[in-house]
Amino acid sequence: MNFINQLSTVLVALVDAVYNEAFVDGMKYLGAAIVMGLGAIGPAIGEGFAAGKAMEAAGRQPEAIGKLRTLMITGQVVSETTGIYSLLIAILLIFVA
Repeated sequence: MNFINQLSTVLVALVDAVYNEAFVDGMKYLGAAIVMGLGAIGPAIGEGFAAGKAMEAAGRQPEAIGKLRTLMITGQVVSETTGIYSLLIAILLIFVA
């Protein structure tokens, strides 16, 4: 019985040493960085693709550039919402969690 009490005391001390406040803060910041890193990849690819296709269309029909610009910016705004959501989650991780 004495061995089990000593083992449980050692395990509790180990858990307290590993999962302290600094560790939790570090994991929050690491999670926020991962969320922003992964959340920025999708919008970057989507916006680049939309701009590239708009430039191709403008090369084919230069007279439609006004309408193309409006559609391109609308598509980029919709694509950017993913990045904004990931920013919101990162802020929540840092300040609320």
